[in-house]
Amino acid sequence: MTVDYLVMAGYLLGIVGVGWWGKKRAASKSDFLVAGRRLGPLMYTGTMAAVVLGGASTIGGVRLGYTYGVSGAAMVCSIGLGLLALSAFFSARIARLRVYTVAEMLSLRYGDAAGIVSGIVMWIYTLMLVVTSTIAYASVFDVLFDVPRWLAVVIGGTIVVGYSALGGMWSITLTDMVQFVVKSLGVLVLLLPIAVVKAGGFAAMADRLPHGYLSPTSIGGQAIFTFVLIYTFGMLIGQDIWQRVFTARSDKVAAWGGTVAGVYCLVYALAGAFIGMATKVLYPNLASADEAFATIVKHALPTGIKGLVLAAALSAMMSTASGALIASATVATNDIWARLRHRGRHEAPVSPEDQDEVGSNRLAIAILGVASMVIACLLGDVIEALTVAYNLLVGGLLVPILGGLIWRRGNLPGAMASMIAGGATVITFMVADGLLANEPVYYGLLASLIGYVAVSLATKPTEEAVVAAWRRRLAGEPAGTPEFSAV
Repeated sequence: MTVDYLVMAGYLLGIVGVGWWGKKRAASKSDFLVAGRRLGPLMYTGTMAAVVLGGASTIGGVRLGYTYGVSGAAMVCSIGLGLLALSAFFSARIARLRVYTVAEMLSLRYGDAAGIVSGIVMWIYTLMLVVTSTIAYASVFDVLFDVPRWLAVVIGGTIVVGYSALGGMWSITLTDMVQFVVKSLGVLVLLLPIAVVKAGGFAAMADRLPHGYLSPTSIGGQAIFTFVLIYTFGMLIGQDIWQRVFTARSDKVAAWGGTVAGVYCLVYALAGAFIGMATKVLYPNLASADEAFATIVKHALPTGIKGLVLAAALSAMMSTASGALIASATVATNDIWARLRHRGRHEAPVSPEDQDEVGSNRLAIAILGVASMVIACLLGDVIEALTVAYNLLVGGLLVPILGGLIWRRGNLPGAMASMIAGGATVITFMVADGLLANEPVYYGLLASLIGYVAVSLATKPTEEAVVAAWRRRLAGEPAGTPEFSAV
């Protein structure tokens, strides 16, 4: 394992170096939070693919392939479909808004009160995403270096918090590009073909796999529907995803780059499923399907290649963690802390106050990074907590966010009713049916939609001044006019 350790160490040192280099480019708030809104097609595609494909997509995708066969690709495919839908229908509008958070968009569309509840929900969601990603990559450090759990969390967490705080989105973008390349080489170019060849090729796999493993629906229609509901729609409204859209140089870059990243996700989904199926052929009696990824890497790959593939797994987890961390810090500083300080919320991307904004966001990343490490040390498994966050995110925020983008008649009372009805319904059914039940998000979305439509139609339309400001922003006019200083 000495060579593999050297490969891993070289990768981690390279990530820190790239993050330090990115610090030089983070001179303003816009640079720090959204990479100056200057990313071209290549960098935008790579960083978007890196942030959406995390540990769940890599290790979890292989686990589902091991358990269900080709239909195990459904979870990661739903992520790719969400990214394709976002890029085709919404990313151009989102990019033209030139905001920093989802809550800012809701404030522009409906009025400032709409951003309060959404900011809190989005902050909880992004912080829990950081925690789960921290636990995921800490488990890899734990196995590789045989260190206590808390030390594994500290080692990995310090690296992620370090490069994220140094250069913000620029450092994260540059490291994500490295991680995207490593992940593509490790999983698609190396692990996939080696695993399939070891299993005897596709024809031999088809003969030796259990019945139903070649069916695209063997995982179950309800499971596929739930994946689409949570992950596809989650891609449309998550702060970590929107913040990457804000980095695009133009709305065309956001649309086309996101489309390419979405297609990449579909390919990655099938790769994970086939790797899991090959593992099932080679090691059909694993004690737990969660061991599938580690088992195929350990036994099928030669020295050196093994280290690169493990680095690819770390890449997936760390890119998701860093993206969620800066998203959580952005929401905390722009939508929560700024309100407590009664500051104006829609400054121009570059202003005399930008340097102070960089300092406050850097501090928020450090504080929230330490907090996520502490929570990760205390919790062994936060799947239930992450499910709660996703249910609240989709059940409470999907309708008012998408409604605001596509339905002119939607207004502030309707948005508030939608968030309250959806959130309350989700919480009620999670208490009644369990945190991991499918029903909470189903009924939450229905209640949210009914509340939004009914209350919007029963109350006065949004004030014309707010509508006019919103239309100008959608048209791509810059911020800075009186209408944008306080909505």
